[in-house]
Amino acid sequence: MDNKTRKTIEQFQKTETTEHYVYKKLAATIKGENRKILEKIADDEEKHAKIWQKYTGKNTKPSKLKAFFYIILAKLISFTFAIKLMEKNEEKAEKAYKTIIEEIPEAKTIMQEENQHEEQLTAMLDEERLDYIGSMVLGINDALVELTGALAGLSFALQNTSLIGLTGLITGISASLSMAASEYLSTRSEKTGKSPIKAALYTGSIYLMTVILLVLPYFLFESYMTALAVTLATAILIILIFTFFISIVKEEKLIKLFLEMTLVSLGVAIASFGIGILARTLFNIEIQ
Repeated sequence: MDNKTRKTIEQFQKTETTEHYVYKKLAATIKGENRKILEKIADDEEKHAKIWQKYTGKNTKPSKLKAFFYIILAKLISFTFAIKLMEKNEEKAEKAYKTIIEEIPEAKTIMQEENQHEEQLTAMLDEERLDYIGSMVLGINDALVELTGALAGLSFALQNTSLIGLTGLITGISASLSMAASEYLSTRSEKTGKSPIKAALYTGSIYLMTVILLVLPYFLFESYMTALAVTLATAILIILIFTFFISIVKEEKLIKLFLEMTLVSLGVAIASFGIGILARTLFNIEIQ
């Protein structure tokens, strides 16, 4: 075995050991069937690490920094998201696996298990908050489309950052309550098995958080154009983060989701900005 192959195998062993550690830690915080699934995946990762250990002759410790990152993601956002992101990053190792299959036949078995068995197990995970992902999409989409448009229109119509910010905040809070109520009634009438109260909370809370982030620049900058530019940049960043989350959890293409949401949001903002210019011109409004 040459030095390059040995280093590759040592990295595989380190990765498997780290993932075994992460799955064990996550399993300890979860109950029911999800716990059994995570424990099964953890056992598989440990088995793979031991296979690599036969070739390296070394005992490896998990990467605590990497493990900490995924565990925090799981706790703060979603354990399904953290696991699928971890497995997605593991796909990059496939090319390296193929380069050592001739020297180490067991690499083919490990690669097949990584590609098939673990995918089947992660597909079985059932996380309650992901059942309400439609409510979250509704909340964030509406907030982005409606508020970026409203703030763009208000920016040119009023040209006063404090007034624009206050108007946008009041509008956004009212809209978040309205959206939550609508989602409650909609979920209740559809009888999908989801909790109408939880659906309303997810929709309303994510709407409100988006509103606060979009309105904040108007309380930080004196120039309404600067505030608008920062608001639009914030909207794009929110879209990027949220579509990345969706693309990992739902295993969809990031670029398509990102472009769709961005074009809709910015399209409405541009149209509303034009309406603001037209309204100011037609009604000859001057605000000191």
